[in-house]
Amino acid sequence: MQEKSNNIVLIGPMGSGKTTVGRRLAENLQIDFHDADHEIIDKTGVSIDHIFDVEGEEGFRKRETDVLKELCSKPNIVLATGGGAVISKENREFIKNSGSVIYLLSSVDQILRRTAKSKTRPLLENSSNRRKTISDIIDSRDPLYREVATIVINTNGKKLIEIINEIQSHLA
Repeated sequence: MQEKSNNIVLIGPMGSGKTTVGRRLAENLQIDFHDADHEIIDKTGVSIDHIFDVEGEEGFRKRETDVLKELCSKPNIVLATGGGAVISKENREFIKNSGSVIYLLSSVDQILRRTAKSKTRPLLENSSNRRKTISDIIDSRDPLYREVATIVINTNGKKLIEIINEIQSHLA
C-alpha cells in the first residue's frame, strides 16, 4: 500500500467554499495552495465552460483526472478539488491516498446563495431550476464525498475563520 501523503484536500459541492477556505488555510499553514479547476484553466488556456462546450463533461472529467493525479502526488499542499472530482473512482483513490480529506458540507440554500451570481458553473448554466439541480448534485455525490472524507465540516452559517479553526483543530 502506498504511504499517505501529508496533503490537505478539500472536497464538496460547487459553492461550498473549497477555494476560499483552501487559500486561507494554506496561508495559515504556510504551505502551497492549488485549485484543480484553476490548474485546468492554466493548462488549457480556456475556461471550464469552454471545455464543457467543446469536449462535454466527459472531456472535462478526463482533464480533471490528469490534473488531480499530478496535484495529489505533490507533497505538503492544500488542494481544492472541483465539485465533481469524486465522481470517478480513480479520482477518489488519488484523493484518499493524498492525505487528510475535508468534506465541506453545505446546504442547498447556502450553495444557491453563493452561486447566485456565478456565470462560471457549467452544470448550473442551462438549468431552469437551480435549486433542483444543486439538490440532485448533492444527493448523488454526498455518499462519494463521505466515502473519501477524513473529516466532515458543516459550513452552514459559519464564518470563514470558524471553518478554518475547526479544520485546524481536527488536524492538530
